[in-house]
Amino acid sequence: MSALNPTHDPKRRSWVETANAREAAFPVQNLPYGVFRRKSGPEAARAGTAIGDQILDLAGARRAGLIDGRAADACSEPTLNRLMALAPADWTRLRQQISDCLATDGERADDCRRRAAELLVPIADATLELPAEIGDFTDFFTSIYHATNTGTMMRPDSPLMPNFKYVPTAYHSRASSVVVSGAPVRRPNGQAIDPGAAAPRFGPSRLLDYECELGFFIGAGNRLGEPIPVARATEHIFGFCLLNDWSARDIQGWEGQPLGPFLGKSFSTTISPWVVTTEALAPFRGPAFVRAAGDPAPLAHLASADDAARGGLDIVMEVWLQTARMRQEGAAAVRLSQSNANDCYWTVAQMVAHHTSNGCNLRPGDLCGSGTVSGKDKGSYGCMLEMTWRGTQPVTLPNGEQRNFLEDGDELALRAHCARAGAVSIGFGECRGLVEPAR
Repeated sequence: MSALNPTHDPKRRSWVETANAREAAFPVQNLPYGVFRRKSGPEAARAGTAIGDQILDLAGARRAGLIDGRAADACSEPTLNRLMALAPADWTRLRQQISDCLATDGERADDCRRRAAELLVPIADATLELPAEIGDFTDFFTSIYHATNTGTMMRPDSPLMPNFKYVPTAYHSRASSVVVSGAPVRRPNGQAIDPGAAAPRFGPSRLLDYECELGFFIGAGNRLGEPIPVARATEHIFGFCLLNDWSARDIQGWEGQPLGPFLGKSFSTTISPWVVTTEALAPFRGPAFVRAAGDPAPLAHLASADDAARGGLDIVMEVWLQTARMRQEGAAAVRLSQSNANDCYWTVAQMVAHHTSNGCNLRPGDLCGSGTVSGKDKGSYGCMLEMTWRGTQPVTLPNGEQRNFLEDGDELALRAHCARAGAVSIGFGECRGLVEPAR
């Protein structure tokens, strides 16, 4: 796993002043990657690093001689796939070079600051794009609280399926419908069966939901037939984003038997544009989820003492909602819930190890989702299905509106941050989507 180095030093400050604000999502200790282009004028998309309210143009920094090497060469590409395909040592070298450009005490800081006008682009003046060409998208099911809640609704006497505590289960989702934050979400049409009905109907989903998830991108992949050991799995994870696995619960419930999610999920998945690297999260690692007494120990291919000690990720995740009426009245979004990625029963290393345990090959830019991240109580539930207990307990908003599920005009935003004593807090930006009516 990534070790602490000078790029994590909590005393480091940036000459980009907005990066030093106490609530800044992108201080010099973060340095997430994204793909952008200026809103004004035609230009090619390329890699950038978020710093405060600015983007450091990495292609420009390479031309200026401020960064070099294989990782720097990859930053002129319109996606991060080539960068993701490199080794952790390459990622570390590039991160150190970028930190030295942006930190007040960095070796390249003076040159970078002199070139600030050509190298820095305000985030507000940029169009952020999908960070990678996503070849495959796998969505896991790893929160024991989410699994227990949803299972209780369907199987009160045996909420958890027998395999949950043995294997990180998942389904193969649709990569083509993954969109970047800010893209609208069209309410899907599909088949569903209403309570008491003898036959299904086709039409707009009436039970549209969100799922608050942690996403992660695969870096260097593995050859077909060659599993990735759990002890080496984090070397194959480039970084993390926020992920909203939009879900049409009525369509999902009808068509999901017996093969699992299909059109109830594949219509849209939204991710945040900034990829927070595995290395940036090093200060916020800790013990993996503590299993209850009597739970089975992970099987050999999922067992690692180091992963058990440091595989947990202390990431606070929040869900915010603003309805159409709230926007009309000038009311700010309201927070629906707050959970933590540490509530996942399985670690990301275990997800990767099991994904490849049968020899399945992963490739740079492949996307994985954690599944809905929910905690123990209602204030930490990660989807509307749980919060309203399948629509039977509506959520009342501060303006008096109620929600059983999402309505047209609702805008949902996921936010996340890491905070720990002795470290500088870092953020993930937003994962936002506005629900539009069905066609």
